[in-house]
Amino acid sequence: MLSMGGDQLDEAVAHAAKVLRTAAGLDWSAKAGGLDWSCLETAEHIACDLVSYAGQLTGRATDGWVPFEISFDEGSGPKDAISVIESTGGLLSAVLRTTPSGVRGYHPYPSGSADAVGFAAMGVAEVLLHTYDIAQALGVDAQPPAALCEAVLAWIFPEVTPARAPGEQWATLLWATGRGTLAGRPKLEGWRWHNSLEIPAGRIVLREVSPAAAADLAAGGTGGLTWIEGGPFDGTRTAAEMVTKAYASGVHRPEWGMFALVRAEDEVAVGGMGFHGPPDEEGVAEVGYDLAVGARGYGYASEALDSLSAVALARPGVRSLLAVVEPENTASQQVALRAGYVRASDRENLQAYLRRA
Repeated sequence: MLSMGGDQLDEAVAHAAKVLRTAAGLDWSAKAGGLDWSCLETAEHIACDLVSYAGQLTGRATDGWVPFEISFDEGSGPKDAISVIESTGGLLSAVLRTTPSGVRGYHPYPSGSADAVGFAAMGVAEVLLHTYDIAQALGVDAQPPAALCEAVLAWIFPEVTPARAPGEQWATLLWATGRGTLAGRPKLEGWRWHNSLEIPAGRIVLREVSPAAAADLAAGGTGGLTWIEGGPFDGTRTAAEMVTKAYASGVHRPEWGMFALVRAEDEVAVGGMGFHGPPDEEGVAEVGYDLAVGARGYGYASEALDSLSAVALARPGVRSLLAVVEPENTASQQVALRAGYVRASDRENLQAYLRRA
C-alpha cells in the first residue's frame, strides 16, 4: 500500500531540509514562486502548518482551528527557519504515530474533519510544495521522491488521474495544485485537496476508502483497517477493485466510491458499502453493500445504508438511489427495506429497490 504517516512526513522534512540548506546563503527576502510571501515567510508558514496539524489531532478539535500559531524569533534567518521546520515536523510525526485509530481533528476540506492519515498527507504536501515555492525563487532544484508524490495524490487528490508515465508523479502533483502544466490536461486555476469523508451511523461509522487504501484491499491487504475475523468479504474486495480501476482511468469521484463499515465501539471493520459511481443523467446512483459473515444479523448494514442514503440524497442533483439484489438474497432485500427503500420494477433477473429524495 502507498503508506502515509510519520515515516512519510519524516522523509518529506528531510528532503526539504536538504534542498533548503543548499540555498541557505541566498536572499530569502525574495518572493517565493507564485506566492505573496517571501521565502522566509513561506518557511514560517510550513512550520505553522506542521505544528497546527499536530494541535488539531492532540487537541481533538471538532469545531475549528485550535487558536494558536508560531512565529520565528526576530532576526531569524534561513538556517533558523530550516531548524524550525525540522523541529515542527518532528512534533507532527510523533503525533501521527501515537494518534489512535478513529481520531479526527477539524479541517475544513471537504467536510469539517480529517484523520491522522489525512493530516499526514496534508503535512507532506505542505512541505513538498512550499519547499518547491522557495526553491523556485532561489534557483535550486526541489524534486522530491516520486513515491511521496504518488502517495499524496492517492490519499488526498482522489479525483486527479494518477501519473500516466514513470517519473511523472511530481509533475502531476504540481499540476494538481496549480503550479504546473501537463500535456493533455488543462491548467488548473483553482484546486482543493480531499480528506476522506466520515459518516456516523449509530453503532457503525462509514469511512470513505481512498484510492490508496482501495488498491491495497483489492490486492488482498487490509486497506489499513482492522477487520473482523473472516473479513473483508469478497464483495468488499470487488468494490475496492472498482475504485482502483476508476481512479487509474480518471473517472473516480470522491464521496461516490466505497466506504468501510467500522464498528464505533472497537474500531473493527465489518464490511463495505458504497456506490457504483456518481449519479447518472437522471440523478440516480446505484448502491451496494457487503458484510463479513461474522457481522451479519446485527442490523449493521441497515443502519449504515440508512445514513449513507440520507447523506447522498441531500446532495444537489440526486433524485434517487437504486439497489439491485439477487432474488434468493432475502437478507440483502431486508437491508434495503429497513433502510427506507421500496420495491421497484425488476432489472433483468434482479430485484430492484429505490429510495427517493
